[in-house]
This record gives sequence, C-alpha cells and structure tokens, in this order.
Amino acid sequence: MTDFTMFGLRPVLMTSLEAQGFGTPTPIQARAIPMIMQGRDLLGLAQTGTGKTLAFGLPVMHALLGAGRPEPKTTQALILAPTRELVNQIAETLNKFALKTPLKVQRVVGGAGIGPQIQKLAKGCDILVATPGRLLDLLDRRALSLEATQMLVLDEADQMLDLGFIHALRKIAALLPKERQTLMFSATMNKQMNEIADAYLDRPERIQVSSPGKPADKIDQSVHFVPQGDKARVLEGYLKEHPEDLALVFSRTKHGAEKLMKLLNGWGISAGSIHGNKSQGQRERTLQGFREGKIKVLVATDVAARGIDIPDMRHVYNYDLPEVPENYVHRIGRTARAGASGRAMALCAPAEMGDLRAIEKLMKITLAIAGGAPWADDLAGPARSAARKRNGGGGGGQRPARHGDSDGQARKPRQKTFGKRTGAGGKPSGANDRQRRSA
Repeated sequence: MTDFTMFGLRPVLMTSLEAQGFGTPTPIQARAIPMIMQGRDLLGLAQTGTGKTLAFGLPVMHALLGAGRPEPKTTQALILAPTRELVNQIAETLNKFALKTPLKVQRVVGGAGIGPQIQKLAKGCDILVATPGRLLDLLDRRALSLEATQMLVLDEADQMLDLGFIHALRKIAALLPKERQTLMFSATMNKQMNEIADAYLDRPERIQVSSPGKPADKIDQSVHFVPQGDKARVLEGYLKEHPEDLALVFSRTKHGAEKLMKLLNGWGISAGSIHGNKSQGQRERTLQGFREGKIKVLVATDVAARGIDIPDMRHVYNYDLPEVPENYVHRIGRTARAGASGRAMALCAPAEMGDLRAIEKLMKITLAIAGGAPWADDLAGPARSAARKRNGGGGGGQRPARHGDSDGQARKPRQKTFGKRTGAGGKPSGANDRQRRSA
C-alpha cells in the first residue's frame, strides 16, 4: 500500500489525514492497517518512531465509527501502555482524529487525581488509553467495566514486561470478553514476548518491518570512555557545543537524574528533569517547556525512553548506560524522528564495559569512539565489583530502582508461564494490591 486512500478508511479519517499532512503510510502502517481492518489479531514488530500509533489507531477508530455508542462506565477499545508519557502521546494523537467524529477518547494514568478520572469514565468512552496500574485501581473501585470491550491493544509490550506488569496484564485480560480483537506492538521480541503473544493473541498475523534492536538509520552513534566522576564535565562540554539544540540525557536512577539536572543548571545550562518521583503535573510542565525550547536539556530516567516524540530533538546522551541493552535502542530512538537525523553519545565508565558490549552485540555494530579509549578488563572488572558493593550487590554502577507503573515501585517477579486467553470474569484485586501500584 503506497497511499492511505487504498485502505478504505472512513472519509472523516481520510479528511483528518489530509489536513495533518499524512500522505504515504510507513511500512508498519502499510502492512498492519489492512490486517487489523480484516479483524485479525496482530503481532507487530517495529523499531520506535515508525508510526505504530497510527498503525493501530486508524483501524481501531474506523471500526468504532461503525459501532454504537458506549454504555456508562464501559469502553469499546482499551489501549494499554507502560508509561504516562506514552499514554499521553497516544491519546493526543488519537484525539486529533476524533475531533470531527462522535468518538470519545479518554486517558487514565497514575500521578493524577483519580476522582476526575472516575467522573470522565462515568458516561463511558469509545477508546480508553491507560497505564495498567491506574486501570486496575479504577476496576477495583468499580468505576469501569471491561465486559463490552471489543478491542485490546498492548503497545510497547516488551517494556510492560520489563517493568513487571505481567501480573496486572493477567488480571486485566481475565476481565475482557473472550471474543475480542487483540493487537500487540513491540520494538523487540524475546522468549517471554513469544509466551505472552501465545497467551493473548488468537492465531495472529505477525508483521516485522525491521530487525529487533536496529536503531533508526539516521542516528550518528558514538561512545566516549570516561571515568564515572568525570562524566558531568564531559557532558557539559558536549552540551555547550550545541547550546541552542534540544538534548535528552538519560540517567540510570531518579536521584542521579535530579542531581545532574541541578548541576547543569548551576553551570548555566537550562535543564529540567522527569522521573518517577515527579508528579504528573510536574512531568507535563517540564516536557512542555522542553518542547517549546524554554528548557534545552531534559535529564530523565527510562520513563522517557518511550512515549516522547519531539521532532526537533537532535541529541541523546546516555550519561549512564542501561543494564538492559534493548533500552539503549529505545533511548536513542527519541532522536531522528520523522526522517530527521540525530546524534547519540554514550558515556562509558569502567564498570559499564559489560553493558557496552551487550549493546554492541545486540545491534551487531561497534560504536565509533568519540573520546578516550576502551577500558581494559583489569580496570573494568574491579570497577564493576566496587559498584556492586556500593549498591548492595547490584550491578554496573548505579542500579535503578525496580519499576511498577513506571514510577519506581518494587518490581514483582517475572512469571515463566502465562495463562491462556480467558473470557470475562473473576474479581480484581483489593486494597492491599492497590497499595503496591504506583497509581
């Protein structure tokens, strides 16, 4: 498919596509939209920044425009995403297409008052975009029923697994009708992803438009080998080379992100931070300031690795390398959006040599050296051991807090097996479970 007109989408959606300047579908859109419109379950694999939101959003809206209006406290389509930022991005994109339609798109995330969210859901909605933790809170309070939900979308499913959401997903799936259409999108695929696909999808079509782990082709990647204690000054030098450009800096911990943000501001660099200790309002205000260029540098944990789409953001710095190599791919995917070029710089301390090797192995490349020289094993090994000792046995320097609803709650143990697809029924967990969620 080389043109959106070939899909047979409803005229009101075609008008919105034209008004927003969309003409040619991306590869994931060209392959996914026809399959979804046929009512098939789908497993879509594509690197970040390839247009996955419209790949599922357009056919979902097309289907719902032919359905009746939702009943109170119900939703006809449920889209689950791992972070608040990604939920907001999906909802904002879909709302642009819902403006001239009767469709109602609502979002529910943690870090915001639950009362107003309950009120919004009282009349029902066509599409609900949610984080799993907050959705379970609403189900516990009987503010929502999933018995009438016809379509389920799991976006960035691999990150939901990594953040420990499998328990929440199993509870949610048990409350959905057995006869539904399920779509799962992910940037990476592993054994656990195959297991969850088997559990939630019914004879799905599998679409892969890029190799898992492959970053955007237009990202100039490099690494600077530097001792941990010297990273801040090296970062300062790089940032001051491009003082007017927007830059995203990834820290491994919430405390580290906040400390680095304050340090950069003290050096005259306009910086803000987002992480799990920030309220939803604080995160949204900081992101808005970043989009408008009032804040030049955004320091963040992996809550920003997906769900942030800022076309003018040209630079990504991995101040701390991620322990999960796939997260590197998602981090650098925040630049080079919509066909633009971008630059990704990794700052590698001796304790992070193992993390760097894992990243290069995943992507099947060797990062260009921008500064310093690779650390010898006789330095890297002791440095990593010292880092583990400092962090209570954790690995690689600054070990992150384990995540719940993307906001630093304790990660629950991963399950080796998943229950098969089930019908509606069962009871959601009660107050004790609710306290463990990050809302």
